Amino acid sequence: QVQLVESGGGLVQAGGSLRLSCAASGSISRFNAMGWYRQASGKRALVAAIGSGGSTNYADSVKGRFTISRDNAKNTVYLQMDSLIPEDTAVYYCNLNLRYVDVWGRRDYWGQGTQVTVSS
Repeated sequence: QVQLVESGGGLVQAGGSLRLSCAASGSISRFNAMGWYRQASGKRALVAAIGSGGSTNYADSVKGRFTISRDNAKNTVYLQMDSLIPEDTAVYYCNLNLRYVDVWGRRDYWGQGTQVTVSS
């Protein structure tokens, strides 16, 4: 199965920056998109996503502040977070969506989550 390992979370002051990383292992050659979601309370919400062709999508609340990118050679997706505000505080989860169901019967995989806390 695919495994997603996240890193880069932490505690920063408002206005600071963090860079989250998500390294994927296993066969992801047919992935549709990778993205970052966050959950402070309630439902997990999309933050940013990047498609296999390089297209990106961002939540309105993070446009202009966050940048998603990937390094295909390392099977890694990044989320550069700048100008952080307390409202960004949440657990951030990496997501992999496959183009097709894999041999395990899966189309979506999730990382374990990494805590981001932004203080005033």
